[in-house]
Amino acid sequence: MEDNIFDKVHEVDLEKTMKDSYIDYAMSVIASRALPDVRDGLKPVQRRVLYSMIELNNGPDKPHRKCARIVGDTMGKYHPHGDSSIYDAMVVLAQDFKKGMPLIDGHGNFGSIEGDGAAAMRYTEARLTEFAMALMEGLNDDAVDFRDTYDGEESEPVVMPGAVPNLLCNGSAGIAVGMATNIPPHNLSEVCDALLLLIEKPDVEIEPLVRKVKGPDFPTGGIIIDSFATILANYTQGRGNFRIRAKWEKEDLGQGQYQIVVTEIPYQVVKSKLIERIALLLQEKKIPLLSDVRDESTHDIRIVLEPKSRNVDANLLMEYLFRQTELESRFNMNMNVLDSDNVPRVMSIKEVLQEFLRHRQIVLQRRSNYRLQKINNRL
Repeated sequence: MEDNIFDKVHEVDLEKTMKDSYIDYAMSVIASRALPDVRDGLKPVQRRVLYSMIELNNGPDKPHRKCARIVGDTMGKYHPHGDSSIYDAMVVLAQDFKKGMPLIDGHGNFGSIEGDGAAAMRYTEARLTEFAMALMEGLNDDAVDFRDTYDGEESEPVVMPGAVPNLLCNGSAGIAVGMATNIPPHNLSEVCDALLLLIEKPDVEIEPLVRKVKGPDFPTGGIIIDSFATILANYTQGRGNFRIRAKWEKEDLGQGQYQIVVTEIPYQVVKSKLIERIALLLQEKKIPLLSDVRDESTHDIRIVLEPKSRNVDANLLMEYLFRQTELESRFNMNMNVLDSDNVPRVMSIKEVLQEFLRHRQIVLQRRSNYRLQKINNRL
């Protein structure tokens, strides 16, 4: 007798099934894709790219290697999610106008501050930087745990040893399910000063640490015009806004004539779109004090603004441009990261520094024990 097809039907609660499935998906995106780890400042795809490169012996003292080869190795061994996501992650790690301390030394067209995209991976080449090597120092000394890759054929590090505070130095940005992260880059020596202070005085308040860090240090320059109280509040809460203005100077042309030269623009502002915006306002006669705008940039930024006459007040003209264009912009900070237990949460600057130091202490102990074990075995 044939089985009744209805005997194979299982009744499930649709609401519970949807809820469980969505939570699994959300946690996968949060932990495995969008948020960086507070210890090494890397997302899984970035960590896998760097590990693949060190496995290929692609260090700073070796020749550049085709990006297509690196992407292929990463995808085949560690990250089976398509080549474009891997290459996009590589490009960002190589862009010096996005990262304060690039982890990849790119050779070829890796995009520009003008908003141009990078060339295809078959045309570009890359190798690791000294900063990236420091981030991975100790991988062969049992400094961190390894786990099996997706197919069980290889193993990959759960986290990098992190001899440098990469999260704060290079920042991070990502959108997960129901949460996002946006961390600005900082100055390496200032972050190290804050870490040294925290080592000497573990119970130190946040304010002395913020005085050491001072604020974000954007690779494109610009001036943060917020008060110290605002900056302190942002770092205490782990979220807030930073107002960034372009850096400019008045260039004397003689006989009372002058021009304004912009030498640094706010972070993540596309230069070509900024100039287009100023030109459009000029065309629509919405900037009566401005006569012309020119882009004389080479490797360094040089945007020339010509006033209508010598009697125009330069500060007044710039204040108007700050209000109307992206010569002034806001950076919305949200220090949402995965802690050492892989739990996402928004951290203050002190918590981020403490987590890094705790990780470094564990790495130091593990490397020391590894070396001690080797000596004992030899004896």
